[in-house]
Amino acid sequence: MTLMLRAADATTRTSRRSAPPAWLVVALACAGQFLVVLDVSVVNVALPSMRADLAMSAQGLQWVVNAYAIAFAGFMLLGGRAGDLYGRKRMFLVGLAVFTLASLAGGLAQQDWQLLLARAVQGLGAAVLAPSTLTIVTAAVPEGAARARAIGTWTAVGAGGGAAGGLVGGALVEVLSWRWVLLINVPVGAVVLAGALRWLAESRAGDGRRLDLPGAVLVTAGLGTLAYGISQTEASGWTATATVVPLLAGLALIGVFVLVESRTAAPLMPLGLFRVRAVSSANGAMFLCGSAMFCMWFFMTLYAQNVLGYTPLEAGLALVPSSLAVLLGSKLAPRLMPRLGPRNVAAAGTLVAVVGFGWQSTLSAQGAYVTSIMVPGILMMLGAGLAATPLAALATSGAEPGEAGLVSGLVNTSRTIGGSLGLAILSTLAAARSGGSATPQALTEGYALAFRTGAWVLAGGVVLMLVWLPRRPAGH
Repeated sequence: MTLMLRAADATTRTSRRSAPPAWLVVALACAGQFLVVLDVSVVNVALPSMRADLAMSAQGLQWVVNAYAIAFAGFMLLGGRAGDLYGRKRMFLVGLAVFTLASLAGGLAQQDWQLLLARAVQGLGAAVLAPSTLTIVTAAVPEGAARARAIGTWTAVGAGGGAAGGLVGGALVEVLSWRWVLLINVPVGAVVLAGALRWLAESRAGDGRRLDLPGAVLVTAGLGTLAYGISQTEASGWTATATVVPLLAGLALIGVFVLVESRTAAPLMPLGLFRVRAVSSANGAMFLCGSAMFCMWFFMTLYAQNVLGYTPLEAGLALVPSSLAVLLGSKLAPRLMPRLGPRNVAAAGTLVAVVGFGWQSTLSAQGAYVTSIMVPGILMMLGAGLAATPLAALATSGAEPGEAGLVSGLVNTSRTIGGSLGLAILSTLAAARSGGSATPQALTEGYALAFRTGAWVLAGGVVLMLVWLPRRPAGH
């Protein structure tokens, strides 16, 4: 690791003499983001194989997903601030190296605890890596239409990672084994590391400040504990002690974090950021959108497999049109933003997603592919792509250069925590409607309720955007 960081410093000096083209910098950052988002969903179709091979319990299997998500959400703000203080390229390299090594360890795991530990370390690496990806993109391209297009590419690649998870995971499990859903990260991570060492330039805003360790400990413990409490809802319900205690503890820790940040000289999270309308409103909208849209892939995959009888690979292939739709929306948004404004594009995209969620809520146990999966899926993900780019652009436009990494971490945290909370709530509602029955009709009724609730949440998001989001990015 030390040799890698020395190499980073050396290549930084070289890059000052010959800066790489912006498209190459954006491509490297987007490759890192793709890996991070892919690993949120790629393991889902591999869970039955993992359970059989490692003799895991049902609860242990749940933690294959949750260990990654909790570490990812809990350390995100810390990763963003570390990038500001110690260098965005440095944190990109450290995060990607940790992520890649943990992927290797998970793919070679022989016992369940080894796999769970590797997934948690993967989440830590992702939390250090993810904020730097957006900061590197925004630093490489000047503000304006070109930056909007670059952020659109970053959004599309991230969304594509989430969308590709089912397809990639299904193919790897059926052709090779479950281990390759983790091992595939190793060669890809090594290539991106080599490219980043060679071509990325360093940037930071350290100005002599130290990392706010009390704040870092409090917010990481608070978000991690809150995410743990959310993860317990599916198995234990919202009123169980195993759920209520960590939820209250997490909220209390976040409250103490806010108190500490208001009194420290160099806070991890300057509370004044939330007085910037673009930052606070865009993150609020990102939280709401994430809480519904993050769940789309989960419930669509379950519906395809548990109700319509698709194999994991068939379910992944069924979602290819919606995967392409999110890429189209993410690339279309930057073209619309100069004419319509980011607020209107975000609201219009979310409204398109509302239509898709409403349509999906009419699904049946004998649904046809075109009308029950393809068309509503395209509408949901086209809307998601249209909304995400302007929200990310608005959030980052309100940040000072020294806060760019922190704001990028905040954007990812809002989306991740929103998605975790939304998935927990909608899964609970779906399970309650199904009444414990595994018949296709009962499951369909539960999934339909989840999509209907998601449509109402997104409709509330449209209202919030029109009322609260600024018409133009800060500085315009």
